[in-house]
This record gives sequence, C-alpha cells and structure tokens, in this order.
Amino acid sequence: MDAKKDIIWRVTAVYLLILVFAIIIVSRILYLQIAEHDKWNRKSTDLTEKTLIIEPNRGDICASDGRLLSSSVPLYEIRMDLICNGLTEDVFNNSIDSLSYYLSNLFKDKTQAQYKQELKKARQAQKRYHLIRRQATYIELKKLKQFPIYRLGQNSGGLIVVQLNKRVKPFLDLASRTIGQLYETKNGIKEGQTGIEGAFNSELKGVQGIRLMQRLAGNIWMPINDGNEVEPKDGYDVITTIDVNIQDVAESALYEQLKKNNAQYGTAILMEVETGEIKAIANLKLDTLTGQYHELYNFGIGASTEPGSTFKLATLMVAFEDGYVNLEDSIETGNGVVKYYDHVMKDSHEGGYGKITVQEIFEKSSNVGVSKIITEHYTGKETQFVNRLYKMNLNEMLDLEIKGEGKPYIKSPEDSLWSGVSLPQMSIGYEVKLTPLQILTFYNAVANNGKMLKPIFVKALRSHGKIIKTFESEIINPSICSIETIEKAKKMLEGVVEKGTATNIKNATYKIAGKTGTAKIANKKLGYQKQYQASFCGYFPADNPKYSCIVVVNAPSNDVYYGNVVAGPVFREIADKVYATSLEIHPKINELAEKANIDIPHIKYGDRNELTKLLDEFKVPYKNDNVNSKWVVTQYVDSMINIANRVIRENYVPNVKGMGAKDATFILENLGLNVSIIGRGSVYRQSINPNEPIIKGQKITIELS
Repeated sequence: MDAKKDIIWRVTAVYLLILVFAIIIVSRILYLQIAEHDKWNRKSTDLTEKTLIIEPNRGDICASDGRLLSSSVPLYEIRMDLICNGLTEDVFNNSIDSLSYYLSNLFKDKTQAQYKQELKKARQAQKRYHLIRRQATYIELKKLKQFPIYRLGQNSGGLIVVQLNKRVKPFLDLASRTIGQLYETKNGIKEGQTGIEGAFNSELKGVQGIRLMQRLAGNIWMPINDGNEVEPKDGYDVITTIDVNIQDVAESALYEQLKKNNAQYGTAILMEVETGEIKAIANLKLDTLTGQYHELYNFGIGASTEPGSTFKLATLMVAFEDGYVNLEDSIETGNGVVKYYDHVMKDSHEGGYGKITVQEIFEKSSNVGVSKIITEHYTGKETQFVNRLYKMNLNEMLDLEIKGEGKPYIKSPEDSLWSGVSLPQMSIGYEVKLTPLQILTFYNAVANNGKMLKPIFVKALRSHGKIIKTFESEIINPSICSIETIEKAKKMLEGVVEKGTATNIKNATYKIAGKTGTAKIANKKLGYQKQYQASFCGYFPADNPKYSCIVVVNAPSNDVYYGNVVAGPVFREIADKVYATSLEIHPKINELAEKANIDIPHIKYGDRNELTKLLDEFKVPYKNDNVNSKWVVTQYVDSMINIANRVIRENYVPNVKGMGAKDATFILENLGLNVSIIGRGSVYRQSINPNEPIIKGQKITIELS
C-alpha cells in the first residue's frame, strides 16, 4: 500500500511539473506575442531586411575648357578566401602554379615563386581574407577574373573584390593645392578638406540615396521595390577658371627659377583683369627630404608677408590722392642713405641717385626717395596716411571661397607696436603684411582703372553636361582712387619696365607694366637677416591690360635675390605664353595690307592647289611663277600675294612655320614624327629645328598663334 501511494505521489508530482512547465511556456509565448511583439518583429526585420545607404558619385573638378583636374575613379582591392567551400586540395594544387604565373605577369611586383609560396602559407594559415593587391584597376580586375582558380567564382575560387573610389588628379601636381584634398570622416565618408574640394564640398558630394534590401537564402540581399527608395543624386561638376596650358607654363617656369636659385618656396598667379578670374596659380615648396619642389602649401593665398617695394605703388598713390606730389616733382635722395631715429635706410644703388623726380624714384625703387616723401607730408598725420590705405581696401581680407587666406596687416598709429620708424618703414613695404593674391588684387584694380574685383576660382556648376549655376565677377570697390591717380600709377609702372629696375623683361612685341620687389625676411628672434623675398607684380599688355600677374620667390640662396632677376623672368615667360595663345589681345594682323589701303587677307602657308583655289574664289590677286612644289609659302609683295616653293625633304625635319595645324600635322606625321599642338592659328614655333635628321616616333611640338 505504501508503495502504491509512493508511485501515485511521484506520478502526480511529474504531471504537476509538466503542467507548470507548460503554463510557463504558454505564458512566455503569450508575453512574446503580445507584450514584446513589436520588439521581436523589429529584430526579425533587422535580420531579414536592411536599409542600404547609396553613396552618390562625387562631381569632377574641371579646368576652364572642361579638362579634368580632379575625378573619382573606381579601384579594386583584391582579396582571397583560401579555404572557401569549393576550393579543394586538388583544385588548389593543380592550379597554384598557373595562378602564381599570371599574378606575377599582371602586377609585376613579385616573382611566380614568391606568389606561390605566399598563397600556400595563407592556405595553411586558413586565411579567409588574404590581400592580393590594393588599388587594382578595372582592366586588371577584368583580366584577373579569367585566371585559373579565380574564374571558378567566389564560392569555388575564393576571389573577393572590394570596390573603392579613389580621387585622382590627371595632371598630378598641377594646381594641386588649389584643387584641394579629401579626408575620410569617422563614418568612412570622404569630404573635401582644402582648396576647391573643400570650398565646394556640398556641391561636389551630391545627396545620398536609400534602398531597402531583403535577405534571401544563401545570404543574398535583393532590393525591395516598395516605392520608398530614394535614388542618390550625383554631385555637380565644378568648372574652374584655371587654364591648364597656362598653369603648366607657370609651374614649369617657377620650378626652373626656384631650382636655379635654390629658393625655399615660390608662387605665381595669373588673373584676368576684367573679370578677376584666376587663370593659373602655382605654389611650389622645397621638400628638404627629397630635394624636390612640390605643391605642399598654397602660398599665394595663405602666406602673409612683408611685400617690400611692390607696396611702394600704394604708398605713392596715397600721396597723389592727397595732392602732395606729382610725377615731375624732384626729391633730393642724396647719397642714398637716410636715418630715422636709430634706423638707417639705404638705397640698393651705392652712392645714391641725387636729385630725381618722383617718376624716377619709383622706376629706380629708391627707398630714400619714397620714405622722404611720406615722412615729409605725413609726420603728425600718420592716421591720414593709414586711412588712405584702408580706403583702397588693403587692410581687408578678400573673403575667398577657398579656406586659409592669410590676414593682411596694415599697422595703425593706435597699434601698440607703432614706433617712430613705422611711417618710413611702411612706406617701402615693411611693418605691413599682405598675401601675394592680395597684392595682385590691388595691382589688378590699377590695371582695371580703379575697379577692384574679388578673385574667383570657379565660374560654373554643371550637372550631366548642363550648366546649373554661373558665378559672376564681384566688385570689392568700384573705385579705389581717382582716375588721375590711376593714370599716374600706370605711367610709373610702365616706366619700371621701359627704363627702370625691370628692363630685363622688356620686349618689342607687347608692353609690360609692373614693379619689382626685394624685401628682407624678418626672423622673429634675430630680426632682419640676409635672406630675401623677390617679387614682381604687374600686368600686360600695358596699353590695354588683359592679364595681371604676380611672382614671389622666397629665400633664394645663391647670392641673387633682386626681384627683376629672380621673379621677373617667370613673369615674362608666363606673359609670353599668354600673349602667344591669346589672339584677342594681339594688334591687327596684316598691317602691311592696311598701310597699302587694300584688303589683302592673312594667308597661311600650305597646299598649293587648295591655296590657289581659295585665292581664285575670293578674287585675291596672286603670282605663282615657277612654282611646282605641292607645299608653298606666301608673301605680300606689290599689292598681291606672291607664292613660292617650300621644299619638304624625306628623313629631315621640315620647316612648317606659317602653316595651319592641319597641313603641318599632315606633313610631320607622314614623315614619322609624333605631333603635339599648342594654341591655334598659324605655326610660329617648332620644338625641333628644320633640317635636323628625323628619328621615327620622335615627339615634336608646334606652337600656333
């Protein structure tokens, strides 16, 4: 009986436990279904659905003619799963030699044996994400997919491809600091940091898209078209004002001069007078580790330094505005030495200039003459002098879109650092600070008859070939001074090149106006040492200014430091290039025809049959006696066009000067030369002299104007 009761009790206890357990399970199910329904439904959705952020394509940065300066290109990181399910020992061992051979042949970074050893070690270590190659191109990826093992696909061949977008600059260092750089945020998003990339980041980066994805069997994600997806909006292309050809000349000329003079850094900026558009801006700094010059900092925008003698233009314009002096007034400069308190000021010309006019003071860049004018008329009226400088906006930042503009510093009498020598020092460009672009903006205003324009680097935004927005010139000051003062300033600037300190850059083709500058560089601890900053700022053509330009070379160290010798040649080379390729600033062509009072057109050299047909059609008188060659030259003689033979010899470089691009290219390429063309119009220069022996495939550059 006791045993029976014991059995019944045990069975009852088991049933009760089962009942309690069942109640707990049912309660839990009900709790999950009711109380935590939303929570677990969300988790289920998270496991089977996800929202994918779609990054837009970042816009391109283009030169003024549309050529790419910065663009995003797809690159691929190649990795390999060495123990994926389908990669058996037989497959791996049978194909490892072939795969290693093809990898070595494609990337040329390791031998076949090295690749084989590396892949075997990675398989032994059971690596599932082994790096094969960083930054592979699309062409390389396409070839890679056909290699042994990899052509079996991801599951059987272990090939893993990760696409990355890399920002590249097709012209490499060209205007690199002005174009700017990208940086990666904590979220892995690339944003513009410097230059135009930073200034127009919001326009370039576009708008992210959103797409809902659902997970299928095999861990495959498929888009869900629920009508709520947002397509990404690609960024706008930014069309800059930069002219690639001029930029290339500016950087090359600046590089050669920096290297020649072993300088620390330099900058060259070219601006269009009428619009304020920056057509070229080069910034090169010596990399002490490599001994080479690179675009490491935007000195043109950011380096605020004492300008030296280029500031004398503003100084004398102040005196002109107040009516204290005229160009013809004479000033006694004595032996070229003057003392202000304990500070001795000297002219660069030993022995001084004696008594000379204000015009000559500027042309010779006499420190003594300029400082005497200012101290005589503004001692006790220092605030009047400074306020005149302020009225010409020399104390104001340009408010550029590009970050990093250096702050100008024009000392005032209220400044705690003002001293008895501040007035004469300021008059010759010391104890003041300006960036090269701020100085250029001032000179550009003089060239522009007093209208000061804000420098602009971007002229339009474009989306899929359509212009979305344009940027117009912005006026900083409609008139920095009277037109009478502007005319005097222009005359002084022309005199510097015609008979002053910059006669070395004078040329007979077009006139240049400008001012040299040679300033000692101040050391915060040691004061002014024997290091200089050479500069030249001006515009051209002087009689009808179209472009202004500044060149600054910092710390040349080969005992040559004057602005005309160090900075002037860079200015001249840039100006020559611009003048040669800008037909609109040339004087009228065919002046001989105009003098003869007849309408004879400019005739390019070229094919005889085509030329005579054209002349006949337009009834232009010509003479072609004893002409039997296919190619001819032309000359204006006695009110008609005289046609003469041009001999083209095989195996020798021909003379193609005077021809159009089509004919010149036809001749040169048929002789086996590789032709590169610069400019438009007629050929005026060729890189290989006529009659030199031809080397097949040799590159020849022809410049047109």
